[in-house]
Amino acid sequence: MTTIQNATIEQAPEIAALIMMAMTDECCLHFCGEGHDLQDFRKMMTQLVQSEHSQYSYRNTLVAMDADKVIGAAVSYDGALLHELRQAFIDKARECLDKDHSAMPDETQQGELYLDSLAVLPDYRHQGIATRLLKATREKANAMGLPHVGLLVDKDNPTAETLYTAIGFRYVDDNQWGGHSMKHLQNGWKY
Repeated sequence: MTTIQNATIEQAPEIAALIMMAMTDECCLHFCGEGHDLQDFRKMMTQLVQSEHSQYSYRNTLVAMDADKVIGAAVSYDGALLHELRQAFIDKARECLDKDHSAMPDETQQGELYLDSLAVLPDYRHQGIATRLLKATREKANAMGLPHVGLLVDKDNPTAETLYTAIGFRYVDDNQWGGHSMKHLQNGWKY
């Protein structure tokens, strides 16, 4: 039986791998500096997940579990805290990847719980796990008093967009992230 629960620091390596899956290898490489590879990026992401104060922190993560195995993750945080939380990524990228990302455009805003990353292991897809993680993220937004859940979806990923629109996400505007054209989708739920 699959359960959804808050992540723990010990799950950082599995969560980092799922975040990278959500980002895609192409995006991860976009964030790497010259001479760095996906292994370097994974090491950095694992450190960011282990951090208490990072947008990718385990503290911002819900995990889907099959017994003791992490099979999915949803990373979300208050959009008003983007710059504060992103600083850890900027600092780690300079330290670990020799790359400066301080000029990245904002991917979220105040008033929304930003769903930064959502991924499910391939063997567990098409079983409703992503939808359950999305519903748990909605509950998290409600508990935080945030009226919206927002996310970016790659314009070249209609499968993901179909999942989001099927549960009520709607187009807000366009954005750029990780070298890709993205759509900003948002959903508001009544309390």
